Amino acid sequence: MALVRRPFRAAAQASVVAVAAAGLLAPGVVVDRYGHTAAAAAPTAAVPGPIADWQHERLASGADLYQGSVAGRPGADHWTVTVRANGAHLAGQQEAKALAERVRGAGFAARAEPVSWPRGSDRTGVIGVRVRVGEYDARADADARRKALAAAGFDAVSEWTGADGVPGTGVARVKVAIVDPKRYRGALKGTYGKGVAGRETVSAMAAGEDALLGVNAGFFVMEGKDGVPGAAAGIAAYDGELQSAATNGRIAAVLRGDGLRPQFKKLSTRMWVRAGAASAVVDGVNRVPGLVRNCGGVGGDAPTERPQHDVTCTDPDEIVKFTDELGADTPAGDGVEAVLDARGQVREVRARGGAVPDGGSVLAGIGAGATWLTAHAEPGRALTVRERILDERGRELKLGPRDDIVNGGPELVRGGKVAVNYAADGIERAGDRSFAYTWGIKRNPRMLLGVDRQGRMLLVGADGRQPGYSDGFGLGEGAELMKSLGAVHAMALDGGGSVTMAVNGKVINSPSDGTERAVGDALLLTR
Repeated sequence: MALVRRPFRAAAQASVVAVAAAGLLAPGVVVDRYGHTAAAAAPTAAVPGPIADWQHERLASGADLYQGSVAGRPGADHWTVTVRANGAHLAGQQEAKALAERVRGAGFAARAEPVSWPRGSDRTGVIGVRVRVGEYDARADADARRKALAAAGFDAVSEWTGADGVPGTGVARVKVAIVDPKRYRGALKGTYGKGVAGRETVSAMAAGEDALLGVNAGFFVMEGKDGVPGAAAGIAAYDGELQSAATNGRIAAVLRGDGLRPQFKKLSTRMWVRAGAASAVVDGVNRVPGLVRNCGGVGGDAPTERPQHDVTCTDPDEIVKFTDELGADTPAGDGVEAVLDARGQVREVRARGGAVPDGGSVLAGIGAGATWLTAHAEPGRALTVRERILDERGRELKLGPRDDIVNGGPELVRGGKVAVNYAADGIERAGDRSFAYTWGIKRNPRMLLGVDRQGRMLLVGADGRQPGYSDGFGLGEGAELMKSLGAVHAMALDGGGSVTMAVNGKVINSPSDGTERAVGDALLLTR
């Protein structure tokens, strides 16, 4: 995908800013969200070259919004059919060769396409090979061929090649918010909405806080089988209080004070509870004991303690802390809970599942964790819970009362250079070629956060998974775009159907689910 400076053109179904057709706007003219043209307000500061002629809107002093597209060659994209090997989009070279021969033997013209790791990532060479059949202008034609392949016994899916991530193809409709902390008088804050548990839309959270701008933030638990729906799946802190433990070693954004100068750090958490001379590890915060979404925990998690995105690791012996910001009863299940007041004194020991007292907390234990709590959490006894947040050098990160942390990943830019580490962020899975390909290399909706050389904050949202309208970015492409915008540090936030950007409480992008998804937390640019 090459950078083409095109004015943004909205899809009919999207709640987006209305703009004139490409080529009809004179230089220095912008269109507001009501379709009215006006002379462009001077941008906050120097406009990055790649977006210099995009549609521009001054949101507030020090806050500017640019909208445009990044596109490949016209006519480069088409529909095709991918034949999967044992459910996987990619296979090894020999496996792909054998699969292609079987497909040809069944009367279909198959081709094998090697897929390489993107430039700037921690991996090089070929990640795997995909087997495909045909090139079609219409999806209906690809679907017909897919059905014929299925009838012949093959596992096949129709795919739009604009999403492949091949240079010179695809299109991404992009929104870039640039916020200058020297001029903007508000703040950037993380919020979980009404409670840590439960999900809310970005627009609702933004409208509730009368925020100028809102975007989706970190990864979160979507289904009960993986934990507490709506709770963060990785580190999260709001107003100086830790509300979710780290996916150890994964990148996160630390928002100090007004939050307008994000710091990007690979964090881990260490927590423990003490009763006199006895102590035990606290494995997590505000999650179901035994379930570690995205892995990266401590204390014998299976199958790994390394980050593994979209994998739920397990541990039969845990203690998990619940805060009074949970906004729901603690999860029921086997084990016990110690209910603590604001001073850490044990009120009662009960079966799992119940309210968290205002100002207090709950420690839930299963397996060995339940045994420890039963032995040491006697009613009336004081327990001391300690938490430490550490950076990648082992230095402690202390939070002030106005500080927030939101998770995400992977890191995209470090020191002004593209630096995508698939392994460290758990995007690469051992024995699974296809996950890094489908999640990271292929184009998807993305929400990106960065800081440029002038100290300005960049919030970049790209729509995706909408063939013919917007494909999104691969991680490498997103990193290259952030670098081209002048970012010295940048990371990905949650992507996919979560990608939402709202201005004054109104969604201005086209979410890939067809409607706005409720998410776990958001970043709000308050006034």
